[in-house]
Amino acid sequence: MKDIYTEPQNIDVDTLANLGPLRALAGIWQGTRGLDTKPKAEGPKKQAYVERIELQPIDPQTNGPQLLYGLRYHVHVTKPDQVKTYHDQVGYWLWEPATGTVMHSLTIPRGQVALASGRAAADAKSFELVATQGLDTWGICSAPFLDEAFKTVEFRIKVSINDDGTWGYEEDTVLKILGRDELFHHTDRNNLKKIGEPTPNPLAAG
Repeated sequence: MKDIYTEPQNIDVDTLANLGPLRALAGIWQGTRGLDTKPKAEGPKKQAYVERIELQPIDPQTNGPQLLYGLRYHVHVTKPDQVKTYHDQVGYWLWEPATGTVMHSLTIPRGQVALASGRAAADAKSFELVATQGLDTWGICSAPFLDEAFKTVEFRIKVSINDDGTWGYEEDTVLKILGRDELFHHTDRNNLKKIGEPTPNPLAAG
């Protein structure tokens, strides 16, 4: 029988040294040229946005023999020259070295969660993750209103790490909107510049 209980031994507690392709994302970032394309009754609307993302290392995580390294993140988005929050999001970026799997969990305060995944090499400069509605794994779950009016059937994010130390993403949230036959592609993209270093894993501080 497969051993699903025994945890790995001699775990390296230096999270920053074990993040694989996520290492380049660790820190505090700002993007001032974000572009969102969202659905409105009259049709697609483009909206510029300013974004701050904080990605901090967490201690190594185990599920029995499974070992994960990761970053806890918070995204805060506003419209240019405004104070009111335009978008808020929290979750984790996780790396499983044994399988080369990248995971991205997201929660937004409108009643929705998702868990996306993809494969990447440890030194990859780009990778893409996908979550699909209706699956038991790598899926999407929404509160009743969103599920009825703006059902998310797929979420896709592509990350690109640039040679100048910045990184960017392109997101495509595919929606089935109530009363419309065609699917809507709610897209977001931004490029981020580092404004602060990550706080090292406290276990590895010494």
